[in-house]
Amino acid sequence: MTTETRPFRHTPYDGSHKPFSIGLGILDLKDWIEAGKHLPRYLDEKERLFAANLDAVFREEAETRPAQQEVLDLLTVHLTERFPDIYRREGARIHIVPASRTVDLDGGEAPLLTASKLVQEDLCLMRDGPGGYRLAAASLCFPSSWSLTEKFGRTLDGLHENVPGYGENLGGRMNRIFANMKTELPTTRLNWSLYADGELHHPAPKSRPRNWFEHGAEGAFVRVERQTLRRLSGSGDVLFTIGIHIDPVAAFRTHPEGARLAASLRDDIMRLDEGQLAYKALKHVRDRMVDALEKIADQG
Repeated sequence: MTTETRPFRHTPYDGSHKPFSIGLGILDLKDWIEAGKHLPRYLDEKERLFAANLDAVFREEAETRPAQQEVLDLLTVHLTERFPDIYRREGARIHIVPASRTVDLDGGEAPLLTASKLVQEDLCLMRDGPGGYRLAAASLCFPSSWSLTEKFGRTLDGLHENVPGYGENLGGRMNRIFANMKTELPTTRLNWSLYADGELHHPAPKSRPRNWFEHGAEGAFVRVERQTLRRLSGSGDVLFTIGIHIDPVAAFRTHPEGARLAASLRDDIMRLDEGQLAYKALKHVRDRMVDALEKIADQG
């Protein structure tokens, strides 16, 4: 059974989620990982990034290897049972049919790196310590304007220090959520951003100048992160997965619900304060994006 990947599969700007809130929901583990028609593209891009500069997209603390193996074992079982037409295991290898590639499960590399080669999601291990939960191992190929080189080893507070309202409103709650997370209660959340292009690999900060309107405001892209959190029963670490979905703003025009979704995205943008607009790199392009979305909404 495959998971269809269609435009606007996830729409956290449809009124169901409040921007800059934690917004956790219960995760049904059968839906833990997504595997759709774009899986080969994601795996090809990961392979390119691993070959180009592994240290930029993979880091680990040596002591996390047992937890990494736990992740690989969980994924191996889940993928072959949930998506038998995509993932076929033969001994110590898994064949990813639509991607025409084989992953050696006992290849001698870091288990989290092997695990990352199976899925389109990025995989991050958070480990508790004196300063709270920190990023202790990660395969991060598709960051949304943050760098693994810069952020590796930071605690939750350090990772989110630039998020508007985190220190005042979200930090304490986030740390309590991690501390009290139950193995049997995995969670999921969504967030959105807008980018000038549809690239998967975006480590550069949002403050970097972007050629937003080379193809007009409708040439921009909605980038949605689908995140999952689950505590590992063996190590006690928390596995954080990040799945990236990229949709052209122009596709709102042909989607059955496009006018409504464009209107709700417009409303979300208009509700952002100055600090939130700056964080999302929308401060100087807000009006043009809002105008473009209004035109699409009016067609409905």
